[in-house]
Amino acid sequence: MASEEKTKLRLEIAHVLFIDIVGYSKLLIDEQTEALHDLNHIVRQTEAAQEAEAASQLIRLPTGDGMALVFTHSTEQPVECALQISQALRAQPSLPVRMGIHSGPVHHLADVNERANIAGAGINIAQRVMDCGDAGHILISKRVADDLAQYRHWQPYLHELGECEVKHGVVISVVNLYADVTGNPAVPEKLQRVAPAAAKAPAESGTRRARMPWHEIVIALLLVAAAIAAAFFYFRKSGPPPSAFSTAPAAPALVEKSIAVLPFGNLSEDKANAFFTDGVQDEILSHLARIADLKVISRTSVMHYKSDAPRNLREIGQHLRVAHVLEGSVQRAGNKVRVIAQLIDSRNDAHLWAQTYDRDLADVFAIQSEIAKAIAEQLEAKLSPNEQGAIERPPTADVLAFDLYSRAKNLILMASGVATTDEKDIPQAIDLLSQAVARDPGFFLAHCLLAYAHDRVYFLNVDRTPTRLAQAQAALEAAARLRPEAGETHLARAYHLYWGSLDYAGALAELEAARRSLPNEARIYELLGYILRRQGKHEESLRYLERALEHDPRNLTTLSQIGGSYQNMRRYPDAAAMYDRTLSIYPDNLDVQSARAVLDIYWKADLRAERRLLDELRQKDPVEFKERALELFELSIFERDVSAAEAALQALGDKPVRNNALIYNKHANAGRVAQLARNEEKARAAFTAAREEQEKTVQAQPNSGPALALLALYEAELGHKEEALRKGRRAMALLPLEKDALDGARLIGVFATTAARVGEKDLALEHLAQAVQLPAGPSYGDLKLDLDWDPLRGDPRFEQIVASLAPKDLK
Repeated sequence: MASEEKTKLRLEIAHVLFIDIVGYSKLLIDEQTEALHDLNHIVRQTEAAQEAEAASQLIRLPTGDGMALVFTHSTEQPVECALQISQALRAQPSLPVRMGIHSGPVHHLADVNERANIAGAGINIAQRVMDCGDAGHILISKRVADDLAQYRHWQPYLHELGECEVKHGVVISVVNLYADVTGNPAVPEKLQRVAPAAAKAPAESGTRRARMPWHEIVIALLLVAAAIAAAFFYFRKSGPPPSAFSTAPAAPALVEKSIAVLPFGNLSEDKANAFFTDGVQDEILSHLARIADLKVISRTSVMHYKSDAPRNLREIGQHLRVAHVLEGSVQRAGNKVRVIAQLIDSRNDAHLWAQTYDRDLADVFAIQSEIAKAIAEQLEAKLSPNEQGAIERPPTADVLAFDLYSRAKNLILMASGVATTDEKDIPQAIDLLSQAVARDPGFFLAHCLLAYAHDRVYFLNVDRTPTRLAQAQAALEAAARLRPEAGETHLARAYHLYWGSLDYAGALAELEAARRSLPNEARIYELLGYILRRQGKHEESLRYLERALEHDPRNLTTLSQIGGSYQNMRRYPDAAAMYDRTLSIYPDNLDVQSARAVLDIYWKADLRAERRLLDELRQKDPVEFKERALELFELSIFERDVSAAEAALQALGDKPVRNNALIYNKHANAGRVAQLARNEEKARAAFTAAREEQEKTVQAQPNSGPALALLALYEAELGHKEEALRKGRRAMALLPLEKDALDGARLIGVFATTAARVGEKDLALEHLAQAVQLPAGPSYGDLKLDLDWDPLRGDPRFEQIVASLAPKDLK
């Protein structure tokens, strides 16, 4: 009986990440200990390992010169962990590590000390895969690559290398996992040696390889049989792998059932009908986007191609990664409307379908539904009953209400995806939407957009008052009464919960519900990214933001926010690459040009790029230069140029200086200039006025941590020590890190400056040391250049913190 029990192996499929330190045996004993300590620390700090361990989905096995991490939930777990390790290792180039990943059968056993252990082909093959690589490589087996290749967001990482011969003549197929800033793109040395020989002597059926001993062949066959049996049960649950895997292209693979609905031409004599035309195009796009069997590009990206000039459809298809485009035009005259639409294969310019609709104006909504259904039929997209019902439902019966809604949506679009403008257009959009729902109280989409607009004004501190939040809530309740289970209702509620109260759990639940009926809605993934970022899950946040770009690849806000995320994380080369990518799409956008130039300030304390940009703008466009008074003001403060700062202050007028959630009023700006000029009397008068105005802001926003933090800072500038520290601590309590990892970190930094201003250096340095360890905390450039840190300059502890943040080429 005992012998029978020994032969019963409980086979499971596990997902194994094997790691070792290259050249470990050549290190001194002390160096080996230090290297393993550093590697263990990096692995333990990864989000993937922490989350898996918290869920009891990770087993760690030491291997002498590295470790095996056995994940039990999904193929993605070891891959995400490896990428996070690779990114962390960029800061420690002296620690050469290689990694291998495989999913396969494992079984539990007891080691010589009677402790639980794991063995099996899953671990063995992961080690063999790793053995094919050099330092920096993340290699994965073809099995894992096949699983990942089913998802678009993984495809750019996959680069097939071919076969590699490992121990006992066993040949395995390996794939290199890398992107711009992770992994090692070089071909491993082992495969470089094999490639020339393979080129000279192609494999033939009779080619001999090293013969394996018979007992090893038997063992290998048993392992293969076990793998097949385990895989059979695994794939019954998870679905079959793709039949073949090929080297992934630089961009996501083209989806056959993919489409971009380009802006329609306005052929009406009255050019004011352009908004109506945009509304027709947008409704067709929205109808198609509800179909889960299609990939549809969001409106913010297709609006980039709004032009009367002929369009290169092949180029557009390549830019947006779609196989098809829909073009059209709208002509409105009196109570009649003509809509022309044509479907084109963007790969070869072939016209697949075209139709002209001449109807009464009141039938325009039926035309939109008919076009959407015709396109779905042409692309052979499956329509569920719910999808068909949603497509056939008109947005409103009131054409004028629809016109008002379309105008408002255009204004909101300009403020949230196509251009990085301020929020001056949102109040106008709110007015238009209020008119639309007054004309048609049953206009569901207008209520949803109205709730979004009110919440946006509240979240961005344009009007962060209880009244504004109540207006958003009223619009949301109106939408929920009309269609409580609609995806748009869930999405609007997710924004409200996040922007209104930072209710992450509630917002995430609403987004999950919204995804079921809005499969192509990029805003869902974008908002997921923002929420996860506020929760401090920065790597996971980036993945969702990148996924939003799959459906909205030219969304300026998303592109810029990804750059900002990298900047917050102090991954400055990645931020620079993202800003450069954005500029390749929007080369003339001054906001992005400035963001790229300012990056050098925070990264290297280098002011030259921003100075050069503003000087060139002064010569080319003096009017726009005046609009850049904010950038000029901050630059002149960093340059310690009193006359330039005074000129910029005058140009700013009543405009506040915004640093994310922190909004410094005009009096505080004047106080900073007076401090720069060493005019203590003028500075005190300015900060007295700043405090009085900020007190009104705090009264209107009693639960705003950022507002109270700035009031504490102004108290400190006036020497009110106890009051400043009390309010500063209260501000941090209102917005702790667990509630907001970004602005919470910023408030810790503000408290450090507050404490420094009242002479509490130990307290200031304690909070500064904490803040610089956090994404969104003070940067090297901040500490080197900003006036706020002057009270700490010369203190060895402060200078050590500054030095720790310095780029390597400046150390």
